[in-house]
Amino acid sequence: MNLSGRHVIAGIGHTAFGRLPGSDTVSLNVEACRHALADAGVDKSLVDAVFVKVPTSAHQFMYGQKVAEALGITPRIGGCWDQGGAANITLLSFAIMAIEAGQCDVALVCYADNPRSGNRAVYGRARGDDAAYGWFSTAAGYAMIQRRHMIEYGTRPQDLAAVAIASRQHGAGNPQAQLRAPLDLAGYLASPWLVDPIRRADCALVSDGGAALVVMSARRARELGVPMPVPVLGFGHGQTSYELPQRATLTATEAARAADTAFRMAGLKPRDIDVAQLYDCFTITVLMTLEDYGFCRKGEAGRFVADGAIEHGGRLPINTSGGLLSETGMPGLQLIIEGVRQMRGTARLQVSGARHCLVSNQGGTMHTHATLILGN
Repeated sequence: MNLSGRHVIAGIGHTAFGRLPGSDTVSLNVEACRHALADAGVDKSLVDAVFVKVPTSAHQFMYGQKVAEALGITPRIGGCWDQGGAANITLLSFAIMAIEAGQCDVALVCYADNPRSGNRAVYGRARGDDAAYGWFSTAAGYAMIQRRHMIEYGTRPQDLAAVAIASRQHGAGNPQAQLRAPLDLAGYLASPWLVDPIRRADCALVSDGGAALVVMSARRARELGVPMPVPVLGFGHGQTSYELPQRATLTATEAARAADTAFRMAGLKPRDIDVAQLYDCFTITVLMTLEDYGFCRKGEAGRFVADGAIEHGGRLPINTSGGLLSETGMPGLQLIIEGVRQMRGTARLQVSGARHCLVSNQGGTMHTHATLILGN
């Protein structure tokens, strides 16, 4: 069964981003959901499914039920999912499949976390069996991947800088972005080392915040008079080994499988994509995603992003609200929201005539991948 275009994102909403002391994750989820329902013009009494991403910094038992109860909703189906940053698109696809199967009618997909004002220790914890040899923090795994990509393909600091510069440029004029300071090559090269070869400017922000989507069938959206529904044309997923040393290669990921599934469902090719929101937890992630998604060949992402190609006005603008490097490090759901804005024609940095938007989500250290294609 081809699900392309049969379901829509009917509403989007989010909280402020940055440091939000005094706000717990449940209240942030509720605020984001309230905004999303208002955007869709849908009363919460119609919602019968609540799909929640687990807070990265504070896993909790039965967390999905806590959020549903705080919303005042008794869902037919729902719960909480842990797949890192890839969970957002995954939960959206779960909602679509549940609607298609007649298990629910109107779903909320939401995520919130508060590591900036709360506990960010999860980002610095020991990693796998190799922790005994000093492997700690999220950045350490990405440093290993980035170094391998540099060795195999000659990837240069300038290539990585192009990603950071584009995201920071796009976030600089976004009044809702956590970091609104533009960046140039000199500033990137002056950024301090975090874990060699990763600089601070290569890394996503640590952020508090919440975001949410309202999902339903296209038919239901017409019945309810939803003002700006955005069709979901395709989605796909991929996963790989938990232990990085167990992987056959560090320079290719299961993002390729996720993208292939999404493109086939949508009946599209990379050349059909007008704008993309690519998961930029680290700059190397964007370069490898461009390669694995087929926008360029392996080792050619540096040339692909050169000369402003991924900036607004370039051949493939990415992360037009600032991404994880500038808007908010809150993983992934904000990228879907910006994709919806682009397809509605309401984005701050609107890509003129954009018809197809691709969104990538990723979890862990390139462990999990999810791809979404939106239309208008």
